[in-house]
Amino acid sequence: MPSRKTSPTAAPTAAPAAGQVVARVVDEITQMIVSGELLPGQQIRQEHMAAALGVSRLPVREALRQLAADGLVVHEQHVGFAVTRLSRSEFDQVYLMRRLLETEVIRSLPRPGTDELDHIAALAEEVERAAAETDLPRMRVLNTRFHFAIFDLSELNLVVGQIKRVWTWALPYHAVYLHDEAGRARILAEHREMVAALGAGDVERLVELMDTHRAGSADQLSLMLAPGVPR
Repeated sequence: MPSRKTSPTAAPTAAPAAGQVVARVVDEITQMIVSGELLPGQQIRQEHMAAALGVSRLPVREALRQLAADGLVVHEQHVGFAVTRLSRSEFDQVYLMRRLLETEVIRSLPRPGTDELDHIAALAEEVERAAAETDLPRMRVLNTRFHFAIFDLSELNLVVGQIKRVWTWALPYHAVYLHDEAGRARILAEHREMVAALGAGDVERLVELMDTHRAGSADQLSLMLAPGVPR
């Protein structure tokens, strides 16, 4: 029987499928980090992760490389991959960069249209519903969407891209501050004030609110980095 010739177009069809598997693994591991299932400094064993996600080690390895490039995980020679753990200095730098970059973006914001404002207000309400149901993983995701719905109104798209990168570095720690009921209530109240300031076109008030909002989160997150606190 003559051997079957491979079509020139057959090979590329495997690439999207492989890429989709890697993308799914990236999403799954990211969710584990954001939810607190994987903690800062925790080692990620490729064979265990592959078994848990029902894939081979190859897409897990590629996903971890992508996450390392994004700053969510780190790789140490002869040790492997682990969730990124920030030093106190690095943590302070993350919040310094956030303050500087976010302030510039907020001051560049145009007054939103009705549809844009309604979308942002709806996201704030979704955050509140997730908080009421104590669905903290969903609350974290929606909280990020809320903030970037505001930032994305700006034409400073490169700066917004850098803000996203900086946010990623602190994602492993975001699982902490939402566990405090008073902290959740503060976040929700500040979101409502932000929507009102945005609707009024008062960017300086929005800068002030964001500074307060960011500082409150930083204070709670910094408790994880205090001497003697297990991480």
